[in-house]
This record gives sequence, C-alpha cells and structure tokens, in this order.
Amino acid sequence: MRKFLLIILLFCLNSIAYCQSPISFSPAIVGKYVGKQLSLFADTSASLSFSEVRNTPSRFAPCDKDVINLGITPNTSWLRFKIVNTSTENKIVLNVAYPILDEVGLYTIFKTGRVDSSMLLETTRTQDRTYNHQDYIFDIFLPPGDTAECFLKVRCSKQALVPLSLNSPKSVLDSLSNIDILTGIFFGIMLVILLYNIFVYFSVRDKSYLAYVHYIFWVTVTQLALQGYGSRFLWGESMWMVRNMVNISGAMSGMSTIFFVQAFLQTKKFAPKLNVPLNVIIAGDVISLLLVFIGKTAASYLVIDITAGLGSFYVLFVAAWLYKKKHRSAGFFLLAWTLFLVTVILFVMKDAGVFPYNTFTSFLLLIGSSIEAVLLSFALADKINIFRKEKEESQAQTLLALQENERIVREQNVILEHKVTERTHELKLSNDDLSKAMIELKEAESQLVESEKMASLGQLTAGIAHEINNPINFVTSNIKPLNRDVLILLDTVDAMEKIVAENKTVAEKQKMIEDYKTDIDYDYLKIEIEQLLDGIGEGATRTAEIVKGLRIFSRLDEDDLKKADLNEGLESTLIISNNLLGAHIKVKKDYANIPLVECYPGKLNQVFLNIISNGTFAIKKKFGEKDGGLITIATSADEDSVYISIADNGTGMDDNTKKRLFEPFFTTKDVGEGTGLGMSIAYNTISKHNGEIKINSEMGVGTEFIIKLPLTHK
Repeated sequence: MRKFLLIILLFCLNSIAYCQSPISFSPAIVGKYVGKQLSLFADTSASLSFSEVRNTPSRFAPCDKDVINLGITPNTSWLRFKIVNTSTENKIVLNVAYPILDEVGLYTIFKTGRVDSSMLLETTRTQDRTYNHQDYIFDIFLPPGDTAECFLKVRCSKQALVPLSLNSPKSVLDSLSNIDILTGIFFGIMLVILLYNIFVYFSVRDKSYLAYVHYIFWVTVTQLALQGYGSRFLWGESMWMVRNMVNISGAMSGMSTIFFVQAFLQTKKFAPKLNVPLNVIIAGDVISLLLVFIGKTAASYLVIDITAGLGSFYVLFVAAWLYKKKHRSAGFFLLAWTLFLVTVILFVMKDAGVFPYNTFTSFLLLIGSSIEAVLLSFALADKINIFRKEKEESQAQTLLALQENERIVREQNVILEHKVTERTHELKLSNDDLSKAMIELKEAESQLVESEKMASLGQLTAGIAHEINNPINFVTSNIKPLNRDVLILLDTVDAMEKIVAENKTVAEKQKMIEDYKTDIDYDYLKIEIEQLLDGIGEGATRTAEIVKGLRIFSRLDEDDLKKADLNEGLESTLIISNNLLGAHIKVKKDYANIPLVECYPGKLNQVFLNIISNGTFAIKKKFGEKDGGLITIATSADEDSVYISIADNGTGMDDNTKKRLFEPFFTTKDVGEGTGLGMSIAYNTISKHNGEIKINSEMGVGTEFIIKLPLTHK
C-alpha cells in the first residue's frame, strides 16, 4: 500500500512538471517579463545535452520572480516554458535583455516533433545576429493557435539575470529603439560632463578635475560594457575584450573612484588614517584585474562585487567623517554619493524581486550615475568659489597687513631718520676705511697679476733668447771666415790687375792666372763662400721666423676682438715654447681645417702657453731627461664651435688636484717655481670668450685639456 501511494505521488509530481500552464502570447503580455511562468533546472555538471535535459522534465522547478536572478554560478541553467500563440502574429520574438550573459541558446519543440535551435554567444558580433543589437533576441515562427515547448540554455560567469519577454516584431523594434534613445541620453550627459571638466581642468589646473575626468570616463565605459553598447559599437572585433571588458572597466571604475575621492576630499591631508583602507580597496581592484589576465573571470567578477560593495559604504563613511570635521567639499560629495548609493540599493532590490523589473528600474544605475555626475560637477565648481573666497580673504588679510606695516613704517621713519644721521657719520668713516682697503686690495691684485705676467714673460724671454741665440751664433760664426775669404778675393782682384798690366803674351798671362788660382785654392774658396752665405741666410731666416712667431703669439698690434686662425696661434706658441720642450719631448700635431674664430688672439695664445708649460712640467717630472715625453695637439670644429685638445703623457692629476686646478694661487710646483695664477687666468680667459675648458686626467697616465670656443663672440 505504501509503495502504491509513493508511486501515485511521484506520478502526480511528474504530471505537475509536465502540466505547467503554457504562456498565452497575446498583445496583453507583449514586452512584459514572464519569469514566473518559467521553470528552472541548474545543471551543476554544465555538461548535459539538450536531449538529456528534455527527457528529464521532473528536474525543473517553478520560478517565483518575473526576472530570474541566477547569481554568480558555474552551472548551466535551463529554463522551460510553453507558448500558445493566441495572437494574429506568425512570428514571436523572444528577447533576453541582458547583454553580458556568456551564452544563450533556444530550443523550440513544435507539435509536429520538429526541433528548431539557435545559439548566441556574448562574443557573437551584433552584425552577425538576426537583430543588430546586443540583447539576445530569437525568432519563434509559430502560427496563430499553435503551441510550442521551449528550452532556454543560459551560461554566465558573471552576475546573471534573465529578463525574458515575448514581443511582436514591431514591438521589439520599438522597445529596442526607445532603450537606445534613453541610453544615448545618458551617454550624452556623461560625455558633456567629461568634456566640460576637461576644459575646466585646463583652466584651473586642479588635479581634482583630472581625477574626476578619469572617474567619469571609466564609469561611462563600465555602462557601455554592462549595456552591451561597447561590444556593439567599439570593441566587438576583439573577442577577448567582449568577454572581459565588463570586469576590466568595473575594476578601473573602482580604482578611478578611489583616486577621485582621495584627490577631491584630500584624504591624505585631512584623514591620513582613513586614507590607508582606500589604498587597500585599490589593491582589491588591481587583484581583480590580474585575475582577468590569468583567465579567472568569475573570481575576478566576485572580487569586483565585494570590493565595490565594501568600498562604496567605506567611501560614504569617509565623506561623512570629513563633513563632520567641517570639510565643505565633503558635504557636496556626501549628497551625491548618498543619492548614487540609494539608486544602487534600489537596483539591487529590483534584482531581488522587491521592486518590479521594468524600464525605470533597469535604468536606475544610469539615472543614479547621471545625477551623481552632475552633483559632483557642482561640487567641483564650488571648489572654484572656495578658492575665490580664500583668495579674497587672503587679499583682505594682506591689505590689513600692509596697512599695519604702513603705520609701523611711519613710526619707524622718525626713529630711523635719527639713527640714519648717526650711522651716516659712522658709515662715512667705514667707507673711508673700505676705500683704503680696496685700494690696497687692487694694488695687491695688480702686483699678483703682474707677478704672473713677469713669470710668463721671464719664461717667454728665456725661450726667445735661446731660440734666437742659436741662429745668431750661426751667423756670427760665419762672418769671420766670410770676411777672410772676401779679403782673399779682393787681393785676387789686385793680383789680376797686375798680371793684366804686364807686357806678356796672353798665354803667359793665362798661365800666371791659373797658377795664382791654384795658390789660393780658388775652387774651394768659391764653395766655402757659398756655404758661408747659405749659413748666414739660414740663420737670418730662422731668426725672422722666430720674430714672426713672437709677433703672432703676442699680438701686440691686435688688442681688439677679431677673427683669428687658432692653428696659427698654436703653431706660434710651439715656436715660443720650443726651449721648454727640449730635445726629449716630442710634439704630435693633428690640425683640422677649422674656421676663423672671433676672439682675443693674444690672450688665447697665453692660455695655450700655460697649458703646454704645465704639460712639459708634468712630463719632465715623470721622465726626467729621458726620452718618451709626448705632447699631442689636435683641433676640430662643428657648426657652432671650435675644439682644441692639448694632451700630455706626464704624471697626471688626482681628483683633488682636478677640483682645485683653476683656483687662484693653487699650484703643485715647489715654492718659487710657480705663482698658481696661470690656470686661473686661463679659465677666466676661456670664460670671457663664452667657452668651456674640461680636464681628463689619470694618475700616471697623463692629462688632456679640451677647450671649446664658439665661432662668434657673443
């Protein structure tokens, strides 16, 4: 008996599942959500086929809401319902107005046993669908009076709702058009607010506006993704973006919200402790982004939901706390954020079935976002008023301070006039002392500079004396033998006159002449005279070259600014310093074809001489009187400047010497060998020419001076 009753009970339950009342399609239900007339089965394995689901109707349970909320689940959900076409339409349009579902498939079983199936994926481009729209829309071709059984397969890795409605072809197009218009109004408002705040940012340069623009942008992109318009118009060609843009934009929207809160409410300044959890919320959104990129879409969506929920109420708490602390901007923000949260709560209550799912409730988020955006724009605009008020208060305080200062100045003027009289006498005495000290300082400076000049002059004089002495000695040593040979020639002339005057034959006279020429060794005498004259000429030429080099070096006739050939100046400096170089130091020259430089040639030649003199000192300190010393001089040029490199392979310099090299009176030479002013004068000379002088040096290797001079003196 018990077994019999159990069988009867199971049969009745099975009959109830099969005997679910069909949906009567008529104009009365067009556009309305019919969730309560559906039955639901959750395939936890997410692997059952349509045939398996179709043959087990007992698994389906009736739904109790017009819009079915599936939540976040890995299951595949099956919805079952029957339709009776009681209208005059031959085609019924089924619309699931939730674009972010991953997959929606419709299986229709007609009375004849024929089964039609159609499958749409989130990644199916809108232009490839029957209806060029982001909603999941299917045609059911059912003649008037006929009945069909439908199975709807739904799969989603995000929060899943199934707002299913039945429509006529005309009504669905009208409905979609109206939704597009309303959504377009929202996006238009957000675009206007975004552009307006960008303009304001470039006017006031307040970072709060930039953060707000960033926030508005991502809120708009999030709604584009949630409403499916992004896939429809923007990133529909990228399947990866279609699948993940809801999560990406949601995470970026959360981060941009916190960034705006931190910038607008200045939490780091006014509430540093409350600012720390805001950074934790940002970290949560970053984690959700990372989950997207490693393929954990469902986990990412869950993290975004939790972060957004906790973050929204924490932001409300922070704004309330700052408003309590008399932070004026927090009041505007608190109002805008509260209204937005109210719309979010109403939206969630709509999903829970507390409120009906209709056009108004489905647009609550868009309405709340629009109102919030407008109010926050007013709040940002109010900051300009705050800045203006603060500026006026600052100006008023400044004016009061100026008036007070004026009063103090007037009072102090009387005292100061008396003190000025007293101090004038004291200053006059001090000025006399300072004038005397300045005179003494200038005299000391002149003596020091003169000392350096005399040192250079002594060095120059010694070199010139040595250089000129050699060719002059060569000339003077040839004068005595030349004088002797000339006297012999004069005697020869007298002898020839006597021979010519004798009364002898020509042959005899010629023999006498030949004998005389043999006696005086006439042929050698001619050769010797030519050699002596060549030697004197060479000595005179060398002396002239030295004098020319001295004139080029000193430029005594060219004290003014003029264009000069620096290769010529370097060559004249080498002639002057030849005595310093001696026989053991070689000079390697690499002159480029450089343009003329507008400069003070004599002063630059003095710089070259000082550097070459220091180089020879360093070489002699390293090599002594041995061979191996080398000074390398090279020139080059570009479009604007000329470069002179003077390098030696002497002792080199350490870092301390390089740092102090151009200091007045600094020298590494022994007492009496240098004044320490040579390189200081060289540095000032190069600076006067608007040039640069650099040092490359290494201990034990050598030193290189690189001088850069502009072609035109400015």
